[in-house]
Amino acid sequence: MTGTEAEFTSIEICAGAGGQAIGLHAAGFRHLALVEIDKHARETLRRNIEARPDWAWEKQHCDLSHEDATKFEPLETVKAHGKLIKAGELDLLAGGVPCPPFSHAGKQLGKDDERDLFPQMLKLVRDLKPRAVMIENVRGILDPKFSDYRDYIKASLEGGTYREEDGTLVTLPENKAEYTVCHWGLLEASKFGVPQLRPRAILVAIRKDVLKDVKYEWPTPTHEEPVSVAEALKESMAARFKAYYDGPHGQRARDAHKEWERAASARHAELRLKDSAGIAPTLVGGSKKHGGADLGPSRAKAAWKLLGVSGLGVANDIETARKKGSEARDLLGPDGPMLTVEQAAIIQGFPKDWIFDGGKTAQYRQVGNAFPPPVAEAVGRSIMDVLTAARERDAKKS
Repeated sequence: MTGTEAEFTSIEICAGAGGQAIGLHAAGFRHLALVEIDKHARETLRRNIEARPDWAWEKQHCDLSHEDATKFEPLETVKAHGKLIKAGELDLLAGGVPCPPFSHAGKQLGKDDERDLFPQMLKLVRDLKPRAVMIENVRGILDPKFSDYRDYIKASLEGGTYREEDGTLVTLPENKAEYTVCHWGLLEASKFGVPQLRPRAILVAIRKDVLKDVKYEWPTPTHEEPVSVAEALKESMAARFKAYYDGPHGQRARDAHKEWERAASARHAELRLKDSAGIAPTLVGGSKKHGGADLGPSRAKAAWKLLGVSGLGVANDIETARKKGSEARDLLGPDGPMLTVEQAAIIQGFPKDWIFDGGKTAQYRQVGNAFPPPVAEAVGRSIMDVLTAARERDAKKS
């Protein structure tokens, strides 16, 4: 792929800070549009596209002007090669539609939750008719209580029957459904090198005229053993503590550093005996309706404490901590160091040099709500394999 050509194109709604976009880009997709409602996340996307040489194609072609996915009309606004895209031309439509309607923390209101964007995603599928569809959500969407709603989603893509709220059975004709749902299942982020307990529900559908005789293969784990928090944060924790080695907090910083290494390593060793590892609990982004960021509910905070980390808040970065003199709170507290945004991003699988816009709380929420890039890359590659095989098959026939 050259800097001026895109072999496989994608559009993504609910793009957030770019976790899914990073993974799909690494898999070979080039983004025609990234749709995101949060102003800080949109600026995060813009700043990284501007700054990264490997995103030169997106810098020239990616449309970042769309904020509201419910008002997004790609056939009227998104261009490829200088012309408005037409139905059937796009390779991949992707989206991590809002999780709260299906998460336990979000009360699992499903389709009755105003934040449910599955209907809009399905409308975009009907309008764009992409070759492939990828939808990401929390594991709660696969709970038994949402079986009828999953039937509705699946029927919308490939035909079949689903049950309305009043019990009425609705059958969609097969000849109006253009997709095969190849897989709808869970992927655990820790199986792909992400040092975190983060199961994600992924739906992959391929247009029937593309799939034909090509077999779709669900991603297989890339890591035999999970990456531990101790390993993932070793370098960044050392940098934070060593910044105070030569000052008035020198001995305290050395002792705190050793204690964190001891706690994180001991937890990793303990859990390895149980065929697990010292990985982090699920990061959560929280809501704008609530206060500042922290590392989640009481159970999550307790799990972090066993890893030598305080979950009571988010730390300032090294430079800001020095300016504000916040090291006692951020780094040297009785429950261990708090995580910086940079470290939370490492736990989520972001590239170390990914830029986040906004204040500390806004940045942390972007990280906590993200789809881990390594998992998105694995799914993207599984879709890319089908699209490549289909293109080669069709080229031989022409």
